[in-house]
Amino acid sequence: MSFPKIILILTVGLFSLIGALALLKEKKEDNLIVDNRIEEIAIDPEPELGQEIGLLEDGYEASIELPEADRIHQLFAFGSSRLPIVETITYSSRVPWLSDRPAWIADYASYYSTTRHFIARSLNQKPDYFTQKVSYGDKFNVLRKDIDLEFYLVIDISRLKLWFYSYDKTNEQRILLKTYDVGLGRKDDTRASKNLTPLGKYKLGDKVAIYKPGMKGYFQDQKIEMIQVFGTRWIPFAEELSGATEPAKGYGLHGAPWKEESHSGHLEEDLDKIGMYDSDGCVRLASKDIEEIFAIIITKPTTVEIVQDFQHADLPGHDFEQEESY
Repeated sequence: MSFPKIILILTVGLFSLIGALALLKEKKEDNLIVDNRIEEIAIDPEPELGQEIGLLEDGYEASIELPEADRIHQLFAFGSSRLPIVETITYSSRVPWLSDRPAWIADYASYYSTTRHFIARSLNQKPDYFTQKVSYGDKFNVLRKDIDLEFYLVIDISRLKLWFYSYDKTNEQRILLKTYDVGLGRKDDTRASKNLTPLGKYKLGDKVAIYKPGMKGYFQDQKIEMIQVFGTRWIPFAEELSGATEPAKGYGLHGAPWKEESHSGHLEEDLDKIGMYDSDGCVRLASKDIEEIFAIIITKPTTVEIVQDFQHADLPGHDFEQEESY
């Protein structure tokens, strides 16, 4: 091979090597840019506990701190932690407001506008709403007669949550008793709420029901076990108050439906329906939750307000000043 050809080959090889090194460097820089993007996304701070991410009206995200509580046990406490909307009674068969016969639990319940279920839970000191055995000297709590007491429920459609308040109208004080997860109506973009559950304020009615396995009735022209649709409790909407997007009739609060267990054929509560948009428009709660609410509210006026976002709720009164010490 001649010397000029050797020089030509070496020259071409050198330029090829330089080009390859330049291309490799460019790819490395691209990779570094991608890696930096991934790292920036990974270190974005997560929302703190007790907060949720919501959307403001202009579409920007913001951290929203929502109230949380579970003070139900304080409705049944006998000591200093007892909530101010209840009082403790010592049972006696002789009472000044009933002179012709001994007083029983049903009489106390009627006199104090408190359900027998509430008194039973207080007597038993656990969620047992049916055992109502009482002896002289036993203590139990009732709702106070000397205040004008109501209850107020707020249901947030976007979060599938319910806030349960007591409202002392006498002192214009509210207490957040507990928050619950709920199931709501199926999605429907033709409705104001974007699902089958309406928006607005409704008054709850007194045509309540307790269902147990084996109790049958008619639903959509079919005879079924009612527990398969309404769970263990039913509390109907009775009246539209303000901003209601649908008539009250047909809507209500009830338990999660029960379904047949595939192996045994026995009915079991379908808790998968809680936290989902799956109902015909009613508000579903787990049995333990609807039974708890039922035992407390059905003897008092109760309002339910359904909103797209908790921040839009029109809460009555003001927070009880000493609730931080509960």
